[in-house]
Amino acid sequence: MSSDHELWSLVIKPRKKLLQVNLKEIWEYRDLLTMYIKRDIVTQYKQTILGPAWYFIQPALTTIMFMVVFGGIAKIPTDGLPQPLFYLAGIVCWQYFSDCLNKTSNTFILNQSVFGKVYFPRIILPLSTVTSNLVRMGIQLLLFMAVYIYYIITGAQVMPTAYVWLIPVLIMMLAGLSLGFGIIISSMTTKYRDFTFLFNFIIQLWMYATPIIYPLSTLSPKRQWIMALNPVTSIIEAFKYATMGVGTLSWYYLMYSFIFMMTILGIGIVIFNKVQRSFMDTV
Repeated sequence: MSSDHELWSLVIKPRKKLLQVNLKEIWEYRDLLTMYIKRDIVTQYKQTILGPAWYFIQPALTTIMFMVVFGGIAKIPTDGLPQPLFYLAGIVCWQYFSDCLNKTSNTFILNQSVFGKVYFPRIILPLSTVTSNLVRMGIQLLLFMAVYIYYIITGAQVMPTAYVWLIPVLIMMLAGLSLGFGIIISSMTTKYRDFTFLFNFIIQLWMYATPIIYPLSTLSPKRQWIMALNPVTSIIEAFKYATMGVGTLSWYYLMYSFIFMMTILGIGIVIFNKVQRSFMDTV
């Protein structure tokens, strides 16, 4: 058979549209996506003595530190909630967001050797990070529920509201925000490595601009409005209100966060698709 009539099982073509995610192609590579998800879960605490117990230890120790520093020394109020519940609710949400953000922001740098050898949809790697961290968040939510049940038994005034159904939507929004920001930073660090150090610093500051160690209600209306410009603020506040009945649930703020998430995700996909065409020349 002549070369003009050769039949190929796979034809790789550049994307004509930058704002495009080939869901069919991702589905065809679902086994690879599953493999990366399992790898992320298994290898994270491989060769450690405590293993998956670190999923519980990290938020527990962080909660204790917040109780001592911010609750005990700084005397920051917690909206009438028991301190462990208040801090743990914010920590669980923030750790999922920040972990996804940190890992997806290194997609190109950490996987350059793999990308240079074999073709597969590059978006699979950040997707696997966001998905595998859901397992960690699920385990930490179990810790949150255990503390929650303890305080209900001891008579604390906490009660889930009718908006508890929002929790999957809130988690999806956190995933979308972290994925969008992560792939933007990952694309930028292929050429400018300074963004890696700058972004790590920004994430640390970002946490203090989010109502995790303090309730939004303690701020003046003007400052609340400024804090609500942070798209993570309304998500964490809605999570607290849905699970414990205390917090600020604003549909306007949530709609802003959702629109912000969709916008940053769209921008991230455009930049990611553009950079992946030639990143091996600059990475």
